[in-house]
Amino acid sequence: MNSQKSLRRELCHSSAKAILLSVLLICLPGIFCDVLHGQSQGDAVAKVAPLPRAGSSDVSQAGESEEDAPSDGKKQEAVPDNVVIQRDVSYLPADRKEKADLYMPAKIPPGTKMPAVVIIHGGGFNDGNKAKWDDGRKEYTTRGREYNFGINLAQHGYLGMSIDYKLRKKPGQVTWPQCLHDAKTAVRWLRANAERLHVDPDRIGAMGGSAGGNLATMLALTRPQDGLEPEEPYGEYPSTVRCAVDLYGAVDLINYHDVKMFARTRAEDPGIYHKASPLSYVRKDEPPVLILHGTMDKVVNVSQSETLSAAMDKAGAPHELVIIPGAPHTFDLQSSIDLRPKVFGFFDKCLKN
Repeated sequence: MNSQKSLRRELCHSSAKAILLSVLLICLPGIFCDVLHGQSQGDAVAKVAPLPRAGSSDVSQAGESEEDAPSDGKKQEAVPDNVVIQRDVSYLPADRKEKADLYMPAKIPPGTKMPAVVIIHGGGFNDGNKAKWDDGRKEYTTRGREYNFGINLAQHGYLGMSIDYKLRKKPGQVTWPQCLHDAKTAVRWLRANAERLHVDPDRIGAMGGSAGGNLATMLALTRPQDGLEPEEPYGEYPSTVRCAVDLYGAVDLINYHDVKMFARTRAEDPGIYHKASPLSYVRKDEPPVLILHGTMDKVVNVSQSETLSAAMDKAGAPHELVIIPGAPHTFDLQSSIDLRPKVFGFFDKCLKN
């Protein structure tokens, strides 16, 4: 509790000033080890119980678009030896096709309770997927952003849960708030399966880019009294998270552009645009948010992040805004600059210390 209060004071007093990472992060390489809890081949390793089949009742109620184009389509290198991926895990009701990929350390010492992070992809709420799967090549792309997030999370001792969620695929289709409900259900699913997955249910965060940044920040800033909680599934578990990393998310939708997932324009229904904007839920006692945005973003203007930062600064809400000179829209943790020290410094403070 004292460490959490200390973190809030630290972030609040930072005044959310933009940090020139081109100097800071270059000076910080290598200070975080690639794998936490690393042990020799002969050491004991805890086992993650096999996941049930898609649609199985074993876990029930118990314990890209123009806005976010894929990166290059080169063949994916082999998964690192220190990471295990469980693909296409069912976390939604049996009638839903959307799945999740779990990224975990290959070695989990007995008794370990890992922190977990829900990874939410971008795509303008219309496209994208949990791992940048290339349908033509039937393989994962080398520069898949969510794959990059998941691998790095596992190598730093976290469980990463990269989710697919409800997307708008045809004219007139309304997919909000279902997309937000899916993200909240992912958090609940982690809590329902925490013991089997060796996850600490009290140490869950979220991260996402672009549209995923909006949803990750909504997970952090919304509360049950805001009326955005899904009734089922796993309604007995909270959907709250301890922190969020927002990468170039559209967080003030009324000052963005008309969004197809509402099937209504801002002029027709400004209320729903406000309701789907993290900016509308800024309060003093919020989980910390790390906001990352590039100055050359031509899809989501950096002013979106600046507006959110200013509102959180005014409210005294814990956060940090990091402006990356020259960075475009859609980058991962190892693009033109190494963001891992900044991101994992934040996650470690929120979810480990």
